[in-house]
Amino acid sequence: MTEVVFLLVPQLHLLDLAGPAQVFSTAADHGHGYRLHYVAEQEDVPTAQGLPLRARTDWPELGPDDLVVVPGWRSPRLRANGHLTAPTLHRLAAFHAAGGTVASVCAGADALGRAGLLAGRRCTTHHDLQDELAARYPAARVVRDVLYTVDDRVVTSAGIASGIDLALHLVAVRHGPAAAARTARAMVVYARRNGDEQQASAMLRHRAHLSDVVHRVQDEIDTRYTERLPLPALAASAGVSPRTLTRLFTAATALTPLRYQQELRRERAEHLIGHGSTVEAAARAVGFEDARMLRRLRSPT
Repeated sequence: MTEVVFLLVPQLHLLDLAGPAQVFSTAADHGHGYRLHYVAEQEDVPTAQGLPLRARTDWPELGPDDLVVVPGWRSPRLRANGHLTAPTLHRLAAFHAAGGTVASVCAGADALGRAGLLAGRRCTTHHDLQDELAARYPAARVVRDVLYTVDDRVVTSAGIASGIDLALHLVAVRHGPAAAARTARAMVVYARRNGDEQQASAMLRHRAHLSDVVHRVQDEIDTRYTERLPLPALAASAGVSPRTLTRLFTAATALTPLRYQQELRRERAEHLIGHGSTVEAAARAVGFEDARMLRRLRSPT
């Protein structure tokens, strides 16, 4: 069971909270173990949209596999709102130091900055706040005009609805792209928004096409990426020849089916390694016979 704690700050944006919360709740409905908690420094939390919220003030016990999300808040400037006390900021930093994942939506990146989690790491926020974030935290590497960034278990997203993309990415790396795709379909949201950044999951990078044949084969690979998947069997599942599948798949994704499967394996392995697994154990868990291929895929080109 993964505990997901949403840290609520006064004047938070409802969609910054509701979008990611819906993703994890829907994933839980599909059998993935998520339990959601809402905590704040005071029980009554006013929102930017005028709907008051009630939160708990005590935190659940958290472990390395758990997640804390800080939704953003309404503010023309980061300095003007979203204040958290030193004990709460220390809790965020200590949770990350113990192996947990900390995420933010929109202005919530400022809370991560105050907790010292942005120094030396890639991060992003709403486009209107990027300059101020960079000025407030000069040791951070602010990435502009992307949906989200991932750097050493610190995950930040841009404005408002991008929190949904962030949460779908986290579901994808924890449970596989097929789980994220099923969650997105249940929510009736577009699960294929992609950008140019490498931190975007393979599902998001390589799903921005209109080939039904390729989407069907990707669904098959997403579900069974740890298995050996011969090209003829994949082609038969889509009702085309292996040669036709290779041509269509490469045209749509710029990858062969095998290379796409390897990308899924590499992403999942990176997640496992980031949570303490050895390279050898991660390689076996994602379907490689040994760690040599994983090391080659992880090496910079």
